[in-house]
Amino acid sequence: MNALSSQSHRTQLIITALSACLVTSALFTVYNAYNRRERRRNLNDDILRSIAAHKEESEHEFIPPNDEPPAEETFIRANHIGAYDEDLIKEQLARNYAFFGDEGMARVRAGTVVVVGCGGVGSWAAVMLVRSGVSKIRLVDFDYVTLSSLNRHATATLADVGTPKVGCIERTLKQISRWVEVDSRVEIWKKEEGGKLLEGADWVIDAIDNITTKVDLLKYCHDHNIKVFSSMGASAKCDPTRIQISDISHTIYDPLARSVRRRLRLQGVPSGIPVVYSTEVPGDVKLLPLPEEEFQKGDVKELGVFDDFRVRILPVLGPLPCLFGLNIATYVICDLAQKPILNPLPIKNRRKLYERLLRDLLHRESKLVGEQINKLPIDEDDVALIFEDLHLGRSVLPPHNVPARPQLLRWDPTKPLTPENCVVFEFSEAEKHSKECLGLGSGDGGERPSPAEVWGGEVQNIVDKNAAEVAKYRSWVGL
Repeated sequence: MNALSSQSHRTQLIITALSACLVTSALFTVYNAYNRRERRRNLNDDILRSIAAHKEESEHEFIPPNDEPPAEETFIRANHIGAYDEDLIKEQLARNYAFFGDEGMARVRAGTVVVVGCGGVGSWAAVMLVRSGVSKIRLVDFDYVTLSSLNRHATATLADVGTPKVGCIERTLKQISRWVEVDSRVEIWKKEEGGKLLEGADWVIDAIDNITTKVDLLKYCHDHNIKVFSSMGASAKCDPTRIQISDISHTIYDPLARSVRRRLRLQGVPSGIPVVYSTEVPGDVKLLPLPEEEFQKGDVKELGVFDDFRVRILPVLGPLPCLFGLNIATYVICDLAQKPILNPLPIKNRRKLYERLLRDLLHRESKLVGEQINKLPIDEDDVALIFEDLHLGRSVLPPHNVPARPQLLRWDPTKPLTPENCVVFEFSEAEKHSKECLGLGSGDGGERPSPAEVWGGEVQNIVDKNAAEVAKYRSWVGL
């Protein structure tokens, strides 16, 4: 009987202890829920007070009539920085803090970025920099919003047409971030006065359209040890999978990247500048036509508002400049946080392959002309164009298999070696073409059949089609 009584007593003690634990846990849950509600209520009250204060400030600002475009000084307004609760800032940037941590975000928020060129690329970069915590940003652009800007600009609306691009970006940035310091400059960057607009920059973003000014800016930043990230050409492109980040020296092939790279090399800057670019061949699009009356005014090259800036306009699919800008912002933010993107993965990571293809082609061409050749009339960019974009990494011969040992060869021996006259073969196919069409190792000097006679009309049509694609590409490079 005593044993039963003792067991019952222990059972009661266990039940009492469990009940106490459950009650305590419930009390903690209720207490934590109450605290969360109180913190959220206080946060909401702070936000409402901040909005009310902003409205009071706005009541004293001049708002122009709807039928008149605003004067320049009315859309580039004084910064509304003031006191802003640190808890609110951290709440707004909570996801970034979770990613970079307190120290990384402290560096991001302390960073100063200068965006030179505030169109489709620069505007998106600026917006994402500020959304990610950058607190000091300078916007530099001489240009004004037009109706055609609206297909790609990050912040411009119909109401902004006719106003400076930096103005509408500034307005949006201040609507996103109450603490951001925006320095808007309706100016064109010139190398003679370069330091004035780049002063204090931890990073400079080059989103300039004009090649001469772009190269001048990159050279200036390189010479003065200013970190700079450059945007190459987003015009006439539509494939987002071809966009990549690379050092300027490793750009495999892009008309603007090629021109910028060559000009920088001539000025002693072979590498050290990160860029975003696309390896896509420009599509079947043309420059927008210039009205005939403009030609009547004189030399087309002299019709620009500023020297060297183009008059005729390149077609642009809106999402592509946006993606370029987002690539830039991501790279810069990670670097500011000291978590840099160290080895961006190239979409076309085949430089060694291109070098080998070029070396083998040089060897065959030397045998063809009967003497050693030191340099071919095509380079690695042309090899990438021929191998990747024209032949898609496959043999020119049906069924167009991926060659285990690809070779580039001159197609027609009666024509000079150019990208139009160069094709991809598997090694065994290349050996046959070398012997029967090029006469290498055949041992006879008789008349040789044409490539079309050896490989057929279908293959010749493919070669002709590719030649037309190369001609189209050359027209873009020459812009």
